[in-house]
Amino acid sequence: MENNDHEQIEAHGDDHLHFTNDTPMKKGAFDIDDESKIAKIETHFKEIMEILGLDLSDDSLHGTPRRVAKMYVKEMFWGLNPENKPSISHFKNKFKYNEMLIEKDISFYTNCEHHFVPFFGKAHIAYIPNGKVVGLSKLNRIVEYYAKRPQVQERLTMQIANELKNALNTEDVAVIINAKHLCVASRGIKDDTSNTTTAEYGGKFSESKTMEEFHRLLMF
Repeated sequence: MENNDHEQIEAHGDDHLHFTNDTPMKKGAFDIDDESKIAKIETHFKEIMEILGLDLSDDSLHGTPRRVAKMYVKEMFWGLNPENKPSISHFKNKFKYNEMLIEKDISFYTNCEHHFVPFFGKAHIAYIPNGKVVGLSKLNRIVEYYAKRPQVQERLTMQIANELKNALNTEDVAVIINAKHLCVASRGIKDDTSNTTTAEYGGKFSESKTMEEFHRLLMF
């Protein structure tokens, strides 16, 4: 690969560009089981540490490749596997509640797919019931599921919104995410004071009146 190609690829990462709303997955991504993935990652991460010059015979470092491999598969990136997708239980809207329902300050922790460095923050979700509602904890679980994969904030916002639209059979969904990116704070520009806000408004939430009400209620 030419130097110009490397520079262009790196620039895309530094500028936080993304090209698809779906997480990019290769064909056959789940042909091997989790334990096999852990074993392979352990081998490769051990090689990375050795290339860096670390002494893996040291007690502190000896188990690191295995720990990192398990963390990647079982903790940080378990949301890549569709088998881990949370089930969404529906309830009839017996009270005929037809105003917006908001759950705000949902904490999440994910990793930037450009550098595998964390970004984290709060998600705020709203929807207007269309004959059915979902349990509040399911909103948290949807956020967690899509956060547990390499991400970019724009995609994360849209994936959460689209999942809720499909689950509730309504376009009347809004998602706002505010996050701090350590790839900005700890490398590159090294700006520790900035954060990033993204939003997705569907259906009635794209109308100024409903959008303004949503923003106003977030202040409580």
